Amino acid sequence: MEAFKFIQMKTIIHSLDPRTKLLLAIIYSILAIIFEEIFILFFVFLSLFPFILAGQLFKKWIKSIRGMTFLFLLLIIFNTLFSTFSKSISMILRIMIMVSSFSLFFLTVHPDDLMLSLLSLKVPYNIAFSFSLSFRFVPTIAIEAQNIIDAQKSRGYEMEQGGLISQAKNLIPLLIPLIVCSMKRAFHIAEALDSRAFGSTKNRTYYYSISYTKKDWLITVILIIFFIFGIIVKIFPDLLPNWFYWRFPV
Repeated sequence: MEAFKFIQMKTIIHSLDPRTKLLLAIIYSILAIIFEEIFILFFVFLSLFPFILAGQLFKKWIKSIRGMTFLFLLLIIFNTLFSTFSKSISMILRIMIMVSSFSLFFLTVHPDDLMLSLLSLKVPYNIAFSFSLSFRFVPTIAIEAQNIIDAQKSRGYEMEQGGLISQAKNLIPLLIPLIVCSMKRAFHIAEALDSRAFGSTKNRTYYYSISYTKKDWLITVILIIFFIFGIIVKIFPDLLPNWFYWRFPV
């Protein structure tokens, strides 16, 4: 959850238009999906580092990747058993690229800016507001989950005890209170919106607006060129040396 919590900072990445960062996340996710070669995915992954460092997000990024260690181990075990080790490594790189690109987006985009960017893309206001609101409450749900875990542990409940199936069953005392709290919050939000006549008029005004700047256009052009180059490489694989398509022998 921490990987998707907005952090207010004054960096060049934070100052970019949300649509630029959304384009970055989409382009990197598409490239991660269409390629399965380890070295190509590795270079795509490395190209994200300038954005992560420019946004001063390295520590948060490390934390988000570290939280997926168990998933990576499962991918290595099952893909190696039922497919190949190369397949497992390419799957891990794909996940890391997509998680890193969207972490970069969510960590640097304020929920209000996210809603304005969706509205500028002609997304209906109700949908844009709902998406922004759900994004805003991600850290709140994470804090509530941690409070419930601490409360259960203080009562002597061992959530990490037993095997994988037992640990999954032990999550029930966490999920039920979390679902109940989320439903109560949803009802409170609905009542608050009704009391303020939400949706009564179509002509809305906004406190401020977002706009593309020169650096947004520059980053957009670089991203589009990068994406076109990736598509060309996918269509004409002979453009790259053979070692780009190396695989593990197992």
